[in-house]
Amino acid sequence: MQRIPNREQPNGNARNEMIELRLHALLLQGLSGDEAAYRDFLQASATHLRAFLRRRLSRWPDEVEDLLQESLLAIHNQRMTYDTGAPVTAWLYAIARYKLIDWLRRHARREMQNDVLDDENELFSTADADAHEAQRDLGKLLELLPEQQRAAIMHTKIDGWSVRDTAVALNISEASVKVAVHRGLKALAEKLRDES
Repeated sequence: MQRIPNREQPNGNARNEMIELRLHALLLQGLSGDEAAYRDFLQASATHLRAFLRRRLSRWPDEVEDLLQESLLAIHNQRMTYDTGAPVTAWLYAIARYKLIDWLRRHARREMQNDVLDDENELFSTADADAHEAQRDLGKLLELLPEQQRAAIMHTKIDGWSVRDTAVALNISEASVKVAVHRGLKALAEKLRDES
C-alpha cells in the first residue's frame, strides 16, 4: 500500500467521512448477500468499536473483548433494522453504547450484591465514594431533562463526542445540539440553585 505524503493526508473530518462511506458500502454489499464484504464490514467495525470501548472501560480492560463480541453479535442480529439513509457509524456506536450501559448496570448490581461488609469505607476511598455519589446524582439530575437535552449533554459533555457526531447520532443539526446542551445545562443549574 502506497503511503500518502503528509501534506495530502486527509484531516480528521475527511478521514471520518471516508470511514463512514467505506463502512456504509460494505454493510450494503453485505446486506445484498456479499459474504466477503460483510466479513470486512464486521472486521472494520470491530476495530472502531474496540477503540470506543477501550476509552470507556479503562478501569476494566479485560472486559473490552467480551463487550466487543456482544456488540458485534447485536449488530449482526439487528442488521436488517439498519436505516440505509442513516450514518452507519452512529448506528454502530449506539449499539455498542447500549451494550456498555447494560454491562455497567449488571456490574454495578453485582458489586452491590457482593458487598457484605458493614463498613464500605474500608473498601473504597472517600474520593471513590464521592465520585460514585456524584455520578449517581448526575444521573438523577439528567433524568429530569427532556430526552434530546439529556442525550446531547451525555454525548458531548460526558462521553466526549464532538457536536457533529452527536448531531448525526441524534439526527438533528449541529446548532440544535448546541442549543440542547445550553438549555439543558441552564435547566440543571436552575434546579441546583432551587435545591440550595
